[in-house]
Amino acid sequence: MKIFVNDKPLEILNFEELDPSKAFEHSYKNLDEIPEDVEWEEDVVFYEPSQDAVIRILYLMRTRKMKKLDSVTLVTVDKKALKEFVKSRFLIIKAAGGIVAKKDKILMIYRLGKWDFPKGKFDKGETPEECAKREVEEECNVKVKLGAHICNTWHTYTQNRRSILKKTYWYAMESVNDHGMKPQVEEGIDEIRWLSESDAKTALINSYPSMRYLFKQYLKNHMKIQML
Repeated sequence: MKIFVNDKPLEILNFEELDPSKAFEHSYKNLDEIPEDVEWEEDVVFYEPSQDAVIRILYLMRTRKMKKLDSVTLVTVDKKALKEFVKSRFLIIKAAGGIVAKKDKILMIYRLGKWDFPKGKFDKGETPEECAKREVEEECNVKVKLGAHICNTWHTYTQNRRSILKKTYWYAMESVNDHGMKPQVEEGIDEIRWLSESDAKTALINSYPSMRYLFKQYLKNHMKIQML
C-alpha cells in the first residue's frame, strides 16, 4: 500500500516485500517517539513503528514541507494491521477514473493549474467500474470502452478540518467516440487534450506525484499486454 501524504509517498510493506538492495538515508527500529526537531532527507524507513510513532509520522508529513524528503517506508510483520490502523486515522472517500487511449494518444485534462486524468467520486450503489466510466464520460464528454484495472491510488488532504484519505480506482480505457469532446467546466476542468506518450510524461511534470506513479503503472501494464 502506497499513500501520498502531502505529495510524498508513504509505503507500508512486510519484511518479505522490502527490496534488500534499496538504500535508506535514515533507518529507525522499534521507534516509540519521533524527535521534535527531526529533519528527514531522501528515503526514510521505520521498522515496526509503534502506533504513537505512526501517528507522529503522519502528522509531520501532513504539516511540514520536508522538501528534501523523497519517501517514507513502514516495515512490519503484520502489514494488514498496520494498514488498518493508518486508514483508521482518516475519513475514507472512494473515487474512480481512467486513462483513456486513442491509438497512440492519451487523454489528459487540465484542472486547478495541473495536468491530470479524469476521475470522480462514487454515486450511491455504483461499482468502481461503473463510477470510472461515468466520470470519464461526464468530465470529457466522450464515449469510452472500459478496459483492465491499472491500480488504486491513495492520497490525503484536509477538508473542513477533517483528514481525508481518498482511494481512487483506475482503469485503462479506449476511446469509442470523441467527436463532442469538451471539458466539464463546472468540475473546474479548463482544457482537454490528446497527448502522445512522451508529451504526457512532460505534462505530468506539472502534476501530482500520485499521477506520475499511476502513469508508470499504466505503461507497465501496457507493455505486459504487448508482450503476450
